[in-house]
Amino acid sequence: MMNPPKETPQLPIPGYDYGTSSAAISSVSESELLELEQAAGWTPDDAAVLARHADLFRVKAESMVDSWRAVIGAQPHLAHSFVKSDGTSDDAYKASVKRRFVQWVVDVAQRPHDRDWLNYQQEIGLRHVPAKKNKTDGAHTPPVVPFRYILGFIPVVLPIRKFFAEAIEDEAELKRIEDAWTRAVLVHVTLWSRPYVKEDLW
Repeated sequence: MMNPPKETPQLPIPGYDYGTSSAAISSVSESELLELEQAAGWTPDDAAVLARHADLFRVKAESMVDSWRAVIGAQPHLAHSFVKSDGTSDDAYKASVKRRFVQWVVDVAQRPHDRDWLNYQQEIGLRHVPAKKNKTDGAHTPPVVPFRYILGFIPVVLPIRKFFAEAIEDEAELKRIEDAWTRAVLVHVTLWSRPYVKEDLW
């Protein structure tokens, strides 16, 4: 009898500081997070439906990110965030960011909204502004991703039906996944906005 194939161990993702002391500390309190989730309509049922399909998110995450990055690459003003000072694309930086972006998709599906998660959303936000942009990877690309592009890009990452329709035939369940993903993305992006907004305005 043949031995089953061994699982290839997943290599650490450079710069993925989730749950470590290297991640930023969010100033958002648990009560503020709860109020934000309520405003977005996020519920325990949403967390449950995403967690129920975490393995499928894990399988589809890279293709999802590739489709979003294709949109970024096709628009010079979006792709500019990955361009070095000499005008050439920083492919090493793009590769590192992609691995963390793929992991983010998986995290959205399976991570509980605890303090480690909240802190890492602050870390992600900081990596889009001068405080931390480029520092994680030692890159030399523009020091800020304008917030207008983060906000404007939301409609690109919301439609996920095409990635799941083949695997999930139950229309009601597919709709639950879509709705939960939408609310999750809105909560995440709102938390990423924290470094962009003055303390008394956020």
